[in-house]
Amino acid sequence: MDLTTVSLVGLVALALLFDYTNGFHDAANAISTVVATRVLRPRWAVAWAAFFNLVAFAVFGTLVANTVAATVKEEFVSLAVIFAALLGAITWNYLSWHLGIPTSSSHALVGGLVGAGLAAAGTDAIKASSVQKTLLFVVVSPIAGLLVGMIMMAVLRLLLARRDVERTERGFRIAQLASSAAVSLGHGGNDAQKTMGVIAALLVTTGHLEGGDKIDIPLWVVLAAHVAIAAGTMSGGWRLVRTMGMSITELRPVSGFAAETSAAAAIFASTAAGAPVSTTHTVAGAITGVGTANGAAPVNWTVFSRLIVAWIVTIPFAAGCAAGMYALTQIPLQPLAAGLVTVVLLALVAALWLALRNAPRAGDISSDLAEGPAGPAGEELVPIRPGAGSVIVHGGPGPSARRDNRSADRDNRSADRDNQAERAGKSPTAGRGSRADPRPPL
Repeated sequence: MDLTTVSLVGLVALALLFDYTNGFHDAANAISTVVATRVLRPRWAVAWAAFFNLVAFAVFGTLVANTVAATVKEEFVSLAVIFAALLGAITWNYLSWHLGIPTSSSHALVGGLVGAGLAAAGTDAIKASSVQKTLLFVVVSPIAGLLVGMIMMAVLRLLLARRDVERTERGFRIAQLASSAAVSLGHGGNDAQKTMGVIAALLVTTGHLEGGDKIDIPLWVVLAAHVAIAAGTMSGGWRLVRTMGMSITELRPVSGFAAETSAAAAIFASTAAGAPVSTTHTVAGAITGVGTANGAAPVNWTVFSRLIVAWIVTIPFAAGCAAGMYALTQIPLQPLAAGLVTVVLLALVAALWLALRNAPRAGDISSDLAEGPAGPAGEELVPIRPGAGSVIVHGGPGPSARRDNRSADRDNRSADRDNQAERAGKSPTAGRGSRADPRPPL
């Protein structure tokens, strides 16, 4: 086996590692709402999402993979360019995940490709149309998610205005399983294709695959990408679940369904157009749109503004990391170059290992839901409008306490009426059975 083949195998493995990090980094997109609304327990939620990530290959084509593969022109693609691009993307994925900031793995990969391509051959190496499509959807994704989520929530509030709250909640808990599956399907269909595009570019560069405007992606590449992203999703990105599901706005089954359905619709449309859309941007935008249309669950705009800043930084940061890594591979003294690259890889692996050891687990999220101020003992279900679902009011009394409070309020009102009647010189029971008080006299 020659050096080129060994390098190819190693880079395919690195691409699949990126795909794995994409899975646990973006798992929050698919499971945050269904976990936050308590429709599924965290461990069941990641299994549910991973399954639909896996089967997405049977639904979607490879248009997005071709867009990603064409980011750097074929004549400028090399093993060093792909290596640097993947490390830049993985570095950003790790850093943003460690900080609990939901960002786009897709844009990190595109940024890595752009940075490595620029470092290798300048602007001539970059296919402008592919990059422009990606940059366009940096803006379009969150806006589309926000607007569609806002409209869907407003429509649901109108349609459910006279429905029973508890019955509506039960129905939408079931409906949310379908909407969560749709988001997972869209995530697997769009995001797994980015890794397919990178592997396809590698195969074209090494002569194992014919290039062109439309690359025929081998089945083994398709299956490997979907398995890797599903495995990553099974690992869960619990830091990001906290941000997506609990920090932007409060969610209940109706609002969770609205957010997931609108995000899935936007992701499906983008995938059909061959655009490497960010599922993170789309889902976060949809959650924000739902909160905007739901006056009882206001949006935490401070959190959302921080997300926007991180989204803007993603591509430049990944591009800078990739350009720096490419420069290391081009040091004339090959032993020195190999040594420096090895040190960087070992440092990244060590950082990932330490972070994973200290990362929140599914049990931590379950504890947050069960023991926090919005847990069952302190959960106040407040109708958005009769039948439109409910939101959580932190620190509210539980159901039994609410019943006691309502009983106490009735007693207090009755005592007030009796006191007023006594001060007026009338019997407390006088007038009962009148038009003002329909109760029959004792």
